[in-house]
Amino acid sequence: MVKYSYYPGNVARQSSYEVEDTIQPLCKTLGINLVEIIGYNSDGGNIIKQGNKDLQLALNARNIALAEKNGHHIITACASAQGILHDALETFRNDPIALADANTVLSKTSGMTASADEITSNHLLHVLVDEIGLEKVEDLVINPLDMDVACYYGPHMQKKGACGGDDPWNPTYMEQLIKALGGRPVEYKSKTSSVGNPSLLSLGDSVMKMTARVLNDAKRAGAQVIVSACTLSHANLDSYQGKAGRVANLDTNIPAVNLTEIIAFALGHFPDRFAQLKTRAMIIGS
Repeated sequence: MVKYSYYPGNVARQSSYEVEDTIQPLCKTLGINLVEIIGYNSDGGNIIKQGNKDLQLALNARNIALAEKNGHHIITACASAQGILHDALETFRNDPIALADANTVLSKTSGMTASADEITSNHLLHVLVDEIGLEKVEDLVINPLDMDVACYYGPHMQKKGACGGDDPWNPTYMEQLIKALGGRPVEYKSKTSSVGNPSLLSLGDSVMKMTARVLNDAKRAGAQVIVSACTLSHANLDSYQGKAGRVANLDTNIPAVNLTEIIAFALGHFPDRFAQLKTRAMIIGS
């Protein structure tokens, strides 16, 4: 059993609770002990950074300090959260003044400080491939996916040091995982493109067009479902799917699910929800 300090991100326990209720059983099945980061806060979602970079760094320093108190490296299921945490850790390690400034805020507001010297942040995807191993995952599959799957990484964690041993420019970890889960990964050109989530409220039409391009590319490539490794971007791909199609005048009608959901389904959890997904994929694709 491996242990990680679990950071849910901004939406897993809010608008995307399906992430929270699937990551817990799948991690238990795979032998990953999720240790709660008690009192965690938002990482700023790269939205706060647009107005106050130092505040976003202080928010992340607080989560890092709490995880250090746990004594375990950080795991998250959100690519945006992974990218933000990684960037904060890199900033603190390369800029001692930034770390000192963040710790001054932390000390005054919560009596904590972060060292940020040894702790790492990790996306669930990279933990499964690099540490748990795809052979173990495949051995535990109960309900093979048997679907054509488009994998959406988004751009936020696709940088050296933030994506495990995967290629930042041409990632394949999710495709490898989908194969292990009994699915058929579909190649399409927009799998690391942004859907503009941090600018959703300020650049609505542009963001909808970015979202529509990803969904349409996946559908034209033959995907029956699109799986997102980013819980923050998932809102665009799912909840705003219809609006994105209308704004861009593109076909965007494709089931969208979070990575944690598709893994949990294949491992035998929530069979009714998995059946519903397969039915939706069959009807929409017919």
